[in-house]
Amino acid sequence: MPEVRIIAKNFMDMVASMPAIKLDKLYQNGFICEAILRSLPPLAKKYVLQLLHIDGPVSAKLLEEWVLPDGLSKHKVAIDRLVQLRVFVEALDRKNEKTYKVNSTYQRSLQKLLVHGGTLPRESMPSNITVRLPTLEDLETYALEQWECFLLQLISPSHVEKTLNISSSLMKVFQRRLLSQRDKEAPKLTESGFQFLLMDTNAQLWYIIREYISNSEERGVDAGDLISFMLELSFHVIGEAYNINTLTDFQRNIIKDLADLGLVKLQQGRKESWFIPTKLATNLSVSLTESSSRKEGFVVVETNFRVYAYSTSKLHCEILRLFSRVEYQLPNLIVGAITKESLYNALENGITAEQELCALCCR
Repeated sequence: MPEVRIIAKNFMDMVASMPAIKLDKLYQNGFICEAILRSLPPLAKKYVLQLLHIDGPVSAKLLEEWVLPDGLSKHKVAIDRLVQLRVFVEALDRKNEKTYKVNSTYQRSLQKLLVHGGTLPRESMPSNITVRLPTLEDLETYALEQWECFLLQLISPSHVEKTLNISSSLMKVFQRRLLSQRDKEAPKLTESGFQFLLMDTNAQLWYIIREYISNSEERGVDAGDLISFMLELSFHVIGEAYNINTLTDFQRNIIKDLADLGLVKLQQGRKESWFIPTKLATNLSVSLTESSSRKEGFVVVETNFRVYAYSTSKLHCEILRLFSRVEYQLPNLIVGAITKESLYNALENGITAEQELCALCCR
């Protein structure tokens, strides 16, 4: 199956690309340091924990002796990752030999977290205040439905049952590469936009979050503060309610955008209002390879170009509609046909034949 060309980096790639000053500021938060530790390759975790209480530098040669000869490739990957994230600071000693030392800010924060433990800046609300909290199953369903509704509003606003008040900051993310608009015409998907729809849900989420953070400076928001809050959010408990009054003004604005994406669910009580993290939020500190979330379905294409898609997703139906003629939709079956007109229309909109094949294969 052809791979999409949009690269959706995870949070740790974004952290690694930050300037050293901002990165050190980020490492003042113990939860950020723990999230970084979780994301590291197993060998890199071992190095960090072994050197965590050593203040002086350790020679590169000594570190190499900690692994067997057949593990040198993994050793190199681990060291490169640690240096990229500035968890290890590289230097030369008097003999001009390479040494590594744990970043002092990272070291102090992680030591404090491991020795004394850590508490989030907010605690979950007691059950006597919150009522009718959704079950974990309902919450997962809500998150995926909210995400699909968000994507439907992107490709086919007329087919959205529940209209989302998407903020201008989120729309900028789409318009940057996923949508194009000419004169007074309605926005249309770009080639990259169609590739985006073929991604796994978590890959799509990473892409949106990455773009959301990358244009944060334009909105007067510090990227480091935004990353810090989102990674902190990943340590909250799925299904627990957290008081919105414990958030800063900056965080309240962010939480509204995250609710549109399905990362949190907002609820209002008689006196208090709260947010409930979903699985999408807690996956923010997990790598793409460790998490996957997609509604499964099957597509059958006959030799006469009739298409039968076994899926309950309206989003899948709208994706098929981009390059085929959908004739009718049953509760769990979409029936259509690939025609010359539908193919020409797709090609005119920048959808390639390879992408159409990918859409049929990956559904």
